[in-house]
Parts: sequence; C-alpha cells; structure tokens
Amino acid sequence: MQPLENPIKIAFFDIDETLYYKKEQLIPQSIAEQVLPQLRAKGIIPAIATGRTFGAFPDAIKPLMNDKGFELFVTTNGQYNLYKGEVISEYILTTERIERVLAKLTALNIEYAFVTADEIAVSKNTPEVETSLRPIKADYIVDPNYYLTHKVIQLLAFFPAERHQEIMDANVLEDDLKEVRWHQYSVDLLNKHHSKARGIQDVLNYFGLDMKNAIAFGDGLNDLEMLSTVGYGVAMGNAEDELKALADYVTDPIEQDGILKALQKLQVI
Repeated sequence: MQPLENPIKIAFFDIDETLYYKKEQLIPQSIAEQVLPQLRAKGIIPAIATGRTFGAFPDAIKPLMNDKGFELFVTTNGQYNLYKGEVISEYILTTERIERVLAKLTALNIEYAFVTADEIAVSKNTPEVETSLRPIKADYIVDPNYYLTHKVIQLLAFFPAERHQEIMDANVLEDDLKEVRWHQYSVDLLNKHHSKARGIQDVLNYFGLDMKNAIAFGDGLNDLEMLSTVGYGVAMGNAEDELKALADYVTDPIEQDGILKALQKLQVI
C-alpha cells in the first residue's frame, strides 16, 4: 500500500458495485452513518463519479443527495458535471455525428440509445435492451428520433462482446469515439477523450484544486482513467482485475464495507 502524500480535499465514488450494491439494491449502512459525516467533518467534499446519467440514479442513493451528503456529481462518464445544481461542464454530441453512428448501427441491425442529462431513450425494445437497461433506468423512453429534439451526451449500443469486430470493421467509432462495455449486452459510445477523469479535472479546476488532492473509488472498466489519474485510486475488492492492477490500493468488496475500511486504513477519516 502506497501512503497518501497529499491532503485529500474531494473523495469521488462510483455508484454501481462501489457505493450501490445492485444485487440487494442498497447502499451499505456505513456510508450514511460513518463515511459521509466523517468526510464532512474533515472538510472533504464527498462526490459521485458515475457512468449513469443524473436521471438514472438508484432510489437508494437519493436520500444521501443533500447538504450532509452528496452535492457534487460527475455523471455520464464525466460528460455532465454539477455542483449544488449548477452545471460545471457538459459535452454534447452533434446531430451530424450521431447520425453517422446510427446509420452504421442500423446497417448492422444493432439497437441504440440516446443518453441526455436526465433521460435514456432507446431505438426499440428488445430482450437485450430490457435486460441491460431496466436495472439502470426502468422508465426509459422508446423513441428512435429522440436526438432530434434533445441534447445527447452519450450513445449506447446493444450487442454482445462477440460482435465487437463487426463494430470495428464497420468503422462505427471512426477516429473520435470509444467503446466502453458495462454489460453483457451493452456498451457506452462516447468521445475518446472523455471519461470520469475528464469530468473530475473540470470539477477540480472549478474548486481550484489539483488531481493530487483527489481520491477515487471504483470497480469497473469505466473507472480506469479515473483511478489512474487522481492522486490516489482505490479499487473495490469486487473490481475488475484490470482496475485492481493499476489501483494504488485494493480494499474489501462493497458488501464488506470496503469504502469505510479503506478510508480508515489510509487515515483519510
């Protein structure tokens, strides 16, 4: 375990399988009872850094979204970022760029979705769409033309990993997008320069802080940039092996109060 060399001013937490135990649909009790009040007492801002859009946060986390808990949010993989309801930064896909992606996905018979600040709208309901999306946002919209009247931050595509080469051969990503898999049947499609790390940098700039003043916790592949960029990166015990390999510290799994234990071990709280 590498020691913390710089004072921590903001602590960023991924949601799914880091703060939020999806299987049980709950937040570990230690978060509300110990982690948040102790961070606040030390003058450290607790923040969420998630791949979810703001409108798709789980119900279990909403009671913690207040002046005693979370008021700072890096959402949609760092592409829509807020503090106390004020937008710090947002990144919008152009209509022309969206339409190039849609044409290629349609030719491959792959369904897609549009992600805005508050909503997710899918091109069509299929078993793959339902399986992957309903646990994230059960009230998603079905509208293949949603992008024409709304600001789209990110796209989703619904296909299994075995079809990855088809995506590459069809040049869906061209030279400016990347694919980040988050489910057996779904991936995020976003600007290759965007990530939670990009959103965190925007947030730190807003507060006049450096990356060295941030600690972050995560478990998934969309946390790679975040954990490798912040001053101190912590992987959950249930994290992907690739994330554990680059983390500064690997803590216990979410269901074993991994966040609390790491913050105590590292003497952040």
